[in-house]
Amino acid sequence: MIEKSYVFTRTDAQTVEKIVDDERVNINHIVVEPGKSVVTHVSNSYVHQIVVRGTLSLSLEDGAFHHHPAGSIVSVPFNQKMSIQNQGTETLEFFVVKAPNPRDMPQVKKIV
Repeated sequence: MIEKSYVFTRTDAQTVEKIVDDERVNINHIVVEPGKSVVTHVSNSYVHQIVVRGTLSLSLEDGAFHHHPAGSIVSVPFNQKMSIQNQGTETLEFFVVKAPNPRDMPQVKKIV
């Protein structure tokens, strides 16, 4: 078998799981319950967020929140302060594709 298959959790509960971590890419699966958020952090690679359920509310560099519904792919540049929230009433589920793998990227800025 040439291909490799990966499994992710099917849930409505708050979840952050690393699915793929190889020499080319890092892929995470994230589920955010209504009214909850992901810890504010800095993008440690070039990031693409693929929204599969709910609406992703994203603020970069403490700016206004922009809302990205299911079916959206959101690109975030390297080294950006990110706040991700689920401001909706439906569970938010999305995948984060980081390329290159963050371990091959320079250090990111510190946030306070």
